[in-house]
Amino acid sequence: MRLTRPVFVYAKKMLDFYSQFNPSPLSIKQFIDFGLNACEKKSYLFLRKELPVRLANIMQEIALLPQQLLRAPSVAMVSQWYHKSFEEIINYEKIDPTSDILKRFVGDLKGIRDRHSDVVQTMALGILEMKENHRGDMEPGMETSIQYFLDRLYMSRISIRMLINQHTILFGTHQPDPGKHIGCIDPMCNPTAVVRDAYETARFLCEQYYFGAPALEIEEHNELEPGQPVRIIYVPSHLYHMLFELFKNSMRAVMERFQHDEENIPSIKVTIVRAKEDICVKMSDRGGGIPRSQMHLLFKYMYSTAPQPQKHVDHQSNTVPLAGYGYGLPISRLYARYFHGDLCLMSCEGYGTDAVIYLKTLSDEANELLPIYNSSSRKFYEPNVPIRDWSSSSNKSRPQIMI
Repeated sequence: MRLTRPVFVYAKKMLDFYSQFNPSPLSIKQFIDFGLNACEKKSYLFLRKELPVRLANIMQEIALLPQQLLRAPSVAMVSQWYHKSFEEIINYEKIDPTSDILKRFVGDLKGIRDRHSDVVQTMALGILEMKENHRGDMEPGMETSIQYFLDRLYMSRISIRMLINQHTILFGTHQPDPGKHIGCIDPMCNPTAVVRDAYETARFLCEQYYFGAPALEIEEHNELEPGQPVRIIYVPSHLYHMLFELFKNSMRAVMERFQHDEENIPSIKVTIVRAKEDICVKMSDRGGGIPRSQMHLLFKYMYSTAPQPQKHVDHQSNTVPLAGYGYGLPISRLYARYFHGDLCLMSCEGYGTDAVIYLKTLSDEANELLPIYNSSSRKFYEPNVPIRDWSSSSNKSRPQIMI
């Protein structure tokens, strides 16, 4: 869709305006407190300002990408999606929240969420397109800049989907069960149940490929309330996403290591611990581990030890690969870091790997970690600039949101 010049000029002006503001990070406690006394008009007034800010911040960074990447058809498509969503939201800037407007707003939010549902896969294809068109012609430092950008793009996407899901669930036509979830947050989330759900889905895929799967062992420790089951305040879908990716990796490693010893396939062990500061979910496998020299590659986009998927996916196929683009681990880590947790891997080559998901125990400390665009952001997309910030795996210091 090509915009007429007056519309384009207005959209560009609004983009520059909203990108001057920093996003307003919320904590899980703030999401919960608002959801308990949900007011649709207040949510509308907040989102019509906050969503354009979050969209504008990341759109300005998309514009800083190298031209050879921006010209990739799939990347251009993603950019168009963001522009269209931004234009739809700013249409509400000065509209009062009548009942009809609130209803239309919910519909538009659902449309934006659906439009961006394939952003991860489409960006992955865009990078493949760029690599095919510019073989051996990558500018120095481009890979580092792309890694930096994708962390920020996908973190921004997680945060925008969180805001949209909260509003559409709370005020959409299909209300959740009263007293259970508050939007997409479960104040009494049972991590063991989420572990089992993620395991069963991954086991189904594993059995399709390897005609078998490791068993699951779960153990809980509640340091704060000994003898009581562990319960957390969290977004179950986020935890499920992380666990599913980890189970896929562990199952594949175990099955390939023990392919000639099917009678002795070791279990995958999950330990859930609730302590004063963190809730830890540790997954341990005996899949042979990872050489220390390769550990730094595991959170890099486009790195995968599995065969790369076809460029054009057959949506009619009933089989889903256990691995593919290599985006599973880096995006899972973003989900963990989104509310100031983390995901870490520790490997013993020749034996197995431990993966630990850290989540904040206190909901008022679980604040959104959001990328922020400002005038200095351009330097992170220039060649030969070493990048050290919260989204860089080489940075060992405390995560930062301001760059």
